[in-house]
Amino acid sequence: MKSQWKTSLVMLAGVVGLNMLGVAFAADAQPAADNAGAVRAPRQAEDKEQLERRLGSVATLIEKSSAAKQIEASGKPEALAMRAKARELRLQAEESYKAGKYPDATRTLDLAARAMMESVRLAASEQFGAEKKQRDFDNRMESVKALLAAQKRIAAEKKLGAKGAETSSQIEAQMREAAALAAAGKLDEGRALLDKVYVTTKTSIESMREGDTLVRSLNFATKEEEYHYEIDRNDTHKMLVKVLLDEKRASNPNLESMVQKYLDQAAALRASAEGMAGKRDFESAIKALEDSTKELVRAIRGAGVYIPG
Repeated sequence: MKSQWKTSLVMLAGVVGLNMLGVAFAADAQPAADNAGAVRAPRQAEDKEQLERRLGSVATLIEKSSAAKQIEASGKPEALAMRAKARELRLQAEESYKAGKYPDATRTLDLAARAMMESVRLAASEQFGAEKKQRDFDNRMESVKALLAAQKRIAAEKKLGAKGAETSSQIEAQMREAAALAAAGKLDEGRALLDKVYVTTKTSIESMREGDTLVRSLNFATKEEEYHYEIDRNDTHKMLVKVLLDEKRASNPNLESMVQKYLDQAAALRASAEGMAGKRDFESAIKALEDSTKELVRAIRGAGVYIPG
């Protein structure tokens, strides 16, 4: 898709006779003000025959070219408005041509071409943004699938039975809901839900592994390494508080007060842990971090959302 946009830009430069290839290959990254420098100074005034040919070429470009079709398909208001400006400038150039004002016609026709180039750039940036959102959603979905597979495997190893299966089922239901939102064009909503599922699944896995001294002894070569693991786990639970409770807290002052008390306690324990780590007392820091994370779990459960741990 991106190569198609660049092809349209190159074709546009060729049709109107402007040196805009630099703009074409920066179309999705540079603001319009920067692009102006990529267009060379206005050409010498053209004669009647040259202007007549180029007026026709620019009209075709604005109304019938593949670039015009791509601008229409983008549906982006800014791109459509810029194309309308190109159309208006082209008509002004034609009026100057009919009045015999060839230098004015040349200058205005160049402005029309520049406006059309900017229209293509605006439409392309919208398309690339949508494609990136889709790629990001797909990548996150693959990450959640991998975590779900791990969650099922660990639940089986721990012989959690119906409890583990219920958690897996809830995760799968939310994944389907996120996929349905994305398929309906609601990528932002789908991604937000998928992020929530990602954190929930990750937390479920970590909770199932809590207390598994064998795993910990194999995974951590030093107390400092274990400390950094606990920092990451604490960060994950803070994120979980945000994605699970933000809406609930905003609409329920009593709940907000209760949750905030747990968060304050968690923050104090986290600060204490960081201070201990600064003194290289990683063993005490780990204990403080574990207690901090427990406060975050209590905040979530106190809000009526069950998570393992």
